[in-house]
Amino acid sequence: MAEKIIMLACSAGMSTSMLVQRMEEAAKENGKDYEIFAKSTSDIDDQIANHKPDVLLLGPQVGYMKDEIKAKTDAAGIPMDVINMMDYGMMKGANVLQAAEKLMV
Repeated sequence: MAEKIIMLACSAGMSTSMLVQRMEEAAKENGKDYEIFAKSTSDIDDQIANHKPDVLLLGPQVGYMKDEIKAKTDAAGIPMDVINMMDYGMMKGANVLQAAEKLMV
């Protein structure tokens, strides 16, 4: 079982798939056993209830939903934030992984 679960959410769950791959590579390089996956924002309620990620990161394109999602994650005790737009656009998986780790402290 993974030591931490990191969930990324975007409009369809597709645009973050390459970023997930880069994050997994960075985690592996650092000897971390993380489960990292991407889902659509419409799946957030189900994932919070049933999968209980350790952190939730929103893609910048759905950053406008931050307040709505934060209310849900706060109630579940799950830290969340919006992925830095530059790191997202340049697919800097190591940077996004580091941001997730800071939130999980």
